[in-house]
Order: sequence, then structure tokens, then C-alpha cells
Amino acid sequence: MEHGTKPIVIFEALTALGLILFWIGFFTVGLAPQTPPPGYFVYEHSFPLPDLILAAALLVAARLLYQGKAAGRTLSLVCAGALIFLGVLDFSFNLQNGLYAISTLDLVLNAFINLWCVVLGLWIAIRLRSSGTD
Repeated sequence: MEHGTKPIVIFEALTALGLILFWIGFFTVGLAPQTPPPGYFVYEHSFPLPDLILAAALLVAARLLYQGKAAGRTLSLVCAGALIFLGVLDFSFNLQNGLYAISTLDLVLNAFINLWCVVLGLWIAIRLRSSGTD
């Protein structure tokens, strides 16, 4: 494993697990707001496949980084871009549709998830870019 990549490996694996658990919870215990805005379910139902592909990619990237393989850096950078896109897209939808204003719990949960994705994506990109060879 390259020096300094252990935290990335851990956060990638935890994020993949979080994505998987979110969708299990969404479809089993119902994580939707009590009064969702129009289009909420159509929007949300477009995400399981790409999110699960991202989760798989994060797990593969974490494994490859752990093994010290260059492909781990490349795949981690791809995942970083996907995380940033996902976080900004969700932020935009949530803001435009008042999801942050439904309840304090919705605000905290949605804001945390959105910030986690964007900040983690940026952090991975910066860490791997600054430790790469030019």
C-alpha cells in the first residue's frame, strides 16, 4: 500500500457500505420524507443502479489501493469525480424541492450525505493528485 492511502481505502470502503445500506433502508424501512415533493420517487428510483455501480467501484478501488496497484489510484480518481457529481446533484435537487426544510432530521441527514460525497470526492482527488508522479 502506498504511503498515505490507508485513510482513502477506509473511507472508500465505508462509503460503499453506506451506499448499499442506504438503498436497503430506502426499500425496506422507508427513508423517504413523510410528504415528499412531486417527482421525488421518480428521481430517487433513478439512483439505485448508478449508486450500486459506484459502491462496487469504490470497493474495487479500495482493494487495488490496498494492494498498491496503480489502477487503484486511477479508479479512485474516477470514483472521486462520481462522488462530487452525486453530492452536487443531490444538493441541487434537495434545495430546489425544499427537502432541507421538511424537518431537522431531513436537513441533517441530507446535508450530511451531500457534504460527505462532495468533500470525500475532493479530498480523494487532492490526496491522490498531490501524491502522484508528474
